[in-house]
Amino acid sequence: MPSSEFLPIVICLFSAITVATVNVIVKRGGDILTGRMIVSVVMALTVVPFVPFFPMPPPSTLPLIAVSMVSHWMYQFCLVRAMHRGDLSLVYPVMRGLGPLATAIFGTFLLSEHLAPVQSIGLFCASFSILFFALPTAATIEGRRLDRTALVWAALTAVGVGLYAVNDTRAARAMPHPMTFIIILFLIDWVGVTLVFLWQRRGQYMKTLRPQLRPGIWGGIAGSLSYGAAIFAYTMTDAAMVTALRETSVVFAAVMAAVFLKESFGARRIVAASVLATGLVLMQAGAV
Repeated sequence: MPSSEFLPIVICLFSAITVATVNVIVKRGGDILTGRMIVSVVMALTVVPFVPFFPMPPPSTLPLIAVSMVSHWMYQFCLVRAMHRGDLSLVYPVMRGLGPLATAIFGTFLLSEHLAPVQSIGLFCASFSILFFALPTAATIEGRRLDRTALVWAALTAVGVGLYAVNDTRAARAMPHPMTFIIILFLIDWVGVTLVFLWQRRGQYMKTLRPQLRPGIWGGIAGSLSYGAAIFAYTMTDAAMVTALRETSVVFAAVMAAVFLKESFGARRIVAASVLATGLVLMQAGAV
């Protein structure tokens, strides 16, 4: 395989592992909103030293940046709601696993990107394998109702993934350098979730911040590496391919949730992980 094809795969798998790490850290902290806020602020701080070394975005790209930011804020709002209402092993496969399907649909209309037939089959296998991950497992009627509510928010989060993937691809490709968009995105992205935090946690800022600070810092560093890598990959290959490879994170997250959060993995999710991997292999095979 030529290095030009192999490099995006390596970058996406690295991004998958790190994005799974971020979400496990945030979920383990308990207060999802506070955790996400700290992660976003730290991500902004990580790019500040690079500001003098990369060109500013052209004025013509400002509308693209604005649309990307709205997509990210929608994603973060739905993400917090989903993770507050369901186990990570329940909601994460839906919100990340359906992301590639949403990206492919939006990419067809907004980026004029079309997958080969084999790739489309692989995409559907990868996306719908997450249904086996995500079937409600609660023993009580009330528990299953909460699971369904969490799944609705997780599905909306997947729509957000598709929107930001496509809009970030358009914006990153219009920049003089991919790092330009990474810097701008991280410097603005924290604003939305921080305003919600200030509103929701008013009067108890220090009480909620103190236990979340250390894991949030590590999560922010991992988040910077994860999405920075993804943006570079968006400039190398189709957005749907990048998102699909990146969403192997559902497997990594499920394993981490089983190990660190003591959530059940089980035979069903092992089968689903295998189907997901097969779908991603088909996507890559169709690109050759």
